[in-house]
Amino acid sequence: MSTSLDTSEFSLESGGTTLRGELSGEGAPVVLLHGLTATRRYVVMGSRQLPKRGHAAISYDARGHGESDPAPQRSGYEYADLVADLAAVLEHHGLERTAIAGASMGAHTGMAFALAHPERVSALIQITPAYDASGRETEFEAWDALADGLEHGGVDGFMAAWRPQVDPRWLEVATLVTRQRLERHRHPEAVADALRVVPRSRPFESLEQLESLDVPVLIVGSRDESDPGHPLAVAEEYSRRLPRAQLLVEDEGRSPLAWQGAQLSTAIADFADRYS
Repeated sequence: MSTSLDTSEFSLESGGTTLRGELSGEGAPVVLLHGLTATRRYVVMGSRQLPKRGHAAISYDARGHGESDPAPQRSGYEYADLVADLAAVLEHHGLERTAIAGASMGAHTGMAFALAHPERVSALIQITPAYDASGRETEFEAWDALADGLEHGGVDGFMAAWRPQVDPRWLEVATLVTRQRLERHRHPEAVADALRVVPRSRPFESLEQLESLDVPVLIVGSRDESDPGHPLAVAEEYSRRLPRAQLLVEDEGRSPLAWQGAQLSTAIADFADRYS
């Protein structure tokens, strides 16, 4: 097992845009996919546990996010585009098969890729998935308000439009993390475009598709009082439908495992080690 903690940056072309990311450590790879409005830092919150455990952690900013360039068209943030970017990252690193860990939008991107290419996924980690294939259009108004706020008022505009339904115990930290991650984008106007497109896109058509996925899946859910935007019921439904699923949820009254970078990384490493 290698314990190298060296980090190298990379960039690559995919679908008319440039993606930028980093590789840390050596060993069995884990590709990390972040959520909407986040950056590559916010999957395992900057934790170095994966390379310390002998894994090569490959993370990159999704198109339009962080240091990556915007999509060539304002509509170019469909899950089909995100899946193609993931495939390009795997090709860039010469990976035929790997573990994939994604949070929220990243979880849905990883799931869409696994459904299309199960032979290329050794283990799949779904961190706070939210997509339930219901297509509830009433929720689009909230996303559009966030996009308008960010486009016309920057970070302050986004925060003014943000309406978190979080237990007061977690509101301060949720507000701090949300503002910090928004400040990391080179192209906030592109993030605004993604806010309009991603929620309307469908990574897969129905939950029934999960029932045929023969891939080991770790699902990391969060309780609704701390993270109502990623309902625990969705994580539980994924766990019921996926044939080889394991569900992890924080104890009642504790902060979500998804917010604890070192603990989450340890859970990812433990799961990936079983199937690498």
